[in-house]
Amino acid sequence: MFFNAMPGADAFGTAKAPGWWNIALEARAPWEFGLGLAAYPFLAQAPRGDGHTVLVLPGLAAGDLSTFPLRQFLKERGYEAIGWDLGLNFGPRPGILEAARHRVQQLYKKSGRKVSLLGWSLGGIYARELAKMEPDKTRLVITLGTPFTGDPKATNAWRLYELTSGTSIADATTQRQIEVPPAVPTTSIFSRSDGIVAWQNSLNKPSKIAENIEIQASHIGMGGNPAALYAIADRLAQPQDDWQPFKREGWRSWVYLDAGRS
Repeated sequence: MFFNAMPGADAFGTAKAPGWWNIALEARAPWEFGLGLAAYPFLAQAPRGDGHTVLVLPGLAAGDLSTFPLRQFLKERGYEAIGWDLGLNFGPRPGILEAARHRVQQLYKKSGRKVSLLGWSLGGIYARELAKMEPDKTRLVITLGTPFTGDPKATNAWRLYELTSGTSIADATTQRQIEVPPAVPTTSIFSRSDGIVAWQNSLNKPSKIAENIEIQASHIGMGGNPAALYAIADRLAQPQDDWQPFKREGWRSWVYLDAGRS
């Protein structure tokens, strides 16, 4: 199914933070990373890249160590996968977004090619904002379990966000800014059993350059989930000037659910 049949997040009403059952399911995260290793023969068939740079941004209170397995996988697929190199992600502290923007500018200048931005959870907010700041230097954006629309408190991490960042998550001006989509191809990978983020808040609105891919995963384990890894490799392998939506054909229809179902 192509994205143009996907309803916006508003079609699902006001989302609430995931309940206790989904929170409990976050315990499967270590198994997902283990499954990623076991699925190596499957993942070895994922599309290879053209060597362009992929900047990987971590989630809340996490750093480059959390994205190491993901970056290693991307390096094996032929990409120059780079960590954000800004320590732990404690939210939009003064200077952080500008430092990340400078990182994008440096990587673009070094390679002479557009940079793909891959963000996990809060890192996906950075990826989207950086793409808006540097559209001419950004190839595409991929987010994993990122809440970029809807009620900002429809997450089980908003209190930690406010504590670590010193910023109110309910700032209306900031929320409106976050909801504006980047002007580059954008993919949101999400899970309805996410125990941290309300999945409805990870849905892109209909666009020729935006899509949603649903997988079965925990929030914490999404970066090691084999379905997520394959989808990421597939999206990154798209020709720079000929981006096409993800196709759920053949075996993919069994792994990747219909994201448009109600």
